[in-house]
Amino acid sequence: MLLIPAIDLKDGKCVRLRQGRMEDETVFSDDPVAVAERWVEAGARRLHMVDLNGALAGHPVNAEVIHRVAESFPDLPIQVGGGIRDEDTVQTYLDAGVQYVIIGTKAVNAPHFVNDLCLEFPGHIIVGLDAKGGKVAIDGWSKLSNHGVIDLAQRFERDGVEAIVYTDIGRDGMMQGINIESTVELARAITIPVIASGGITTLDDVRALCDVADEGIMGAITGRAIYEGTLDFADGQQRADEWCR
Repeated sequence: MLLIPAIDLKDGKCVRLRQGRMEDETVFSDDPVAVAERWVEAGARRLHMVDLNGALAGHPVNAEVIHRVAESFPDLPIQVGGGIRDEDTVQTYLDAGVQYVIIGTKAVNAPHFVNDLCLEFPGHIIVGLDAKGGKVAIDGWSKLSNHGVIDLAQRFERDGVEAIVYTDIGRDGMMQGINIESTVELARAITIPVIASGGITTLDDVRALCDVADEGIMGAITGRAIYEGTLDFADGQQRADEWCR
């Protein structure tokens, strides 16, 4: 199972939010490329980057920073989300060396868009489903839709997406542990991989995910925990490799 370090970008800086609130941020670095290098040296095999400004604006805002990271680490698979609402943006990211693009809000608002992208860019499309109380949030988590997580995930699986990134908004950035139950429920409802996100805090959370990895959970995104030190990334990935054999 992959542990995937998160680099969330706001105004060109590496930050973490609590429960997606833009006003509740902690700035961890002014140099996202150096942050990426830190995680690569610690053994990261994939990187998760989010353009937070872009998620609210509806178009990329921090794309230049993401391009610099992709150019600096050409052999590192990078998945990017936030403000990706058209084919040109997807093409630009892939051309810059990004491996996967994550579609969030537009996947919910215009599901046919995902089908079109999967046909045009096979193997590169991931859908991010960010949920609260079983319902999917959109527009940088500022609004709650009427769509259920599992129903949407099954639709996008049929469209041909590579994976689902599932985030429990209530746990994200709160250092309260992962929501194992809802993550497993989703993974059992689809056959494509699930990447867990939100609440991973300690090695106990890594162990808990490894215990259910065979349900279809391929990885876990971790952010605040590895920046604040409650989880040592290198140790966490090493343990995951041992526990998930």
